[in-house]
Amino acid sequence: MFTKRRGLIVWFKHIKQAKKLRRFGHLIYTSKRQKYAVLYVDQDDVDEVKADLESQSFVTAVDLSHKPDISTAYQGMLEKSHDLDAEMESFYQSG
Repeated sequence: MFTKRRGLIVWFKHIKQAKKLRRFGHLIYTSKRQKYAVLYVDQDDVDEVKADLESQSFVTAVDLSHKPDISTAYQGMLEKSHDLDAEMESFYQSG
């Protein structure tokens, strides 16, 4: 139903080449001052698109988004926060 996508951060030399990035994927954001763009592509095509982008003359670098690699399992975080509260209370009461 949903296709897995991955973000690519594309650094380029001049802002006028940013329009050319539309043919590689879904262009989300472009920074004029810092000369980069955020582009979303299908997870299956990431390696091919990254290689194609790096071969372009106006692209200086291509970085992958780290979001799929970050763990979003937050189980046990609530218990840890309660432990921290108790520890801080005992610290302030003793001193």
